[in-house]
Order: sequence, then C-alpha cells, then structure tokens
Amino acid sequence: MALSTVAWVTMLLAILALPGVASVVLVRSLRTEGRKLTLLREQGNLDSYSPQALKELREWIQANPNNPYVADARQRYNECVRTLREIENPYYDWSDEQIEELEVIEE
Repeated sequence: MALSTVAWVTMLLAILALPGVASVVLVRSLRTEGRKLTLLREQGNLDSYSPQALKELREWIQANPNNPYVADARQRYNECVRTLREIENPYYDWSDEQIEELEVIEE
C-alpha cells in the first residue's frame, strides 16, 4: 500500500522542521546555562529558585509539616533566601523588594 501525497508532505515537513526546532532549543539552553555559569564564576553562588517556585516551596513546607522531606525542603528554602541576600545579580527576576520580604523558616 502506497502512502498518500499528504503523508509524504507531512513526513518531509517533519524532517525539515525537526533540526531547526532542535537547534533553536539547543542554542537557547546553552545561552541560559552560559549566563548561569558566568554569574556563578563572578559571584561564587547562584539563586536556585524563581520567585514563584520559592513561594510554592514555602507553601508546600507550611502545608506538609509532617512530611519526611520537609526538613530538606526547609533547608533548601533557607539556602536560597540566604543566597539571594548575598549575591548582587540574581539569575531569576527578583526585585529588591521581593528579596527584602523573604524570611528564613525556622528549623
């Protein structure tokens, strides 16, 4: 059974589009990792969570006080807060006001 013209055109477009899309994603990924590496070399440390992710982590810690992983989560949260206070240029889009509002969670 032979393939239809639509099937051949679809396969051809997929073969042509895949390397282009993969290249764009690879270049973007390498640029972001390059920026992280530059910040890490300049500052010696790097913020590990975005504002939304850190907020969600804090909410999870508060909602799950008896979870066996809460101590690790609390430690990672506090580590990120301390790092944000030490570094000059965060990787994620943190404002000075957001950083000042953060509080360490008592362990």
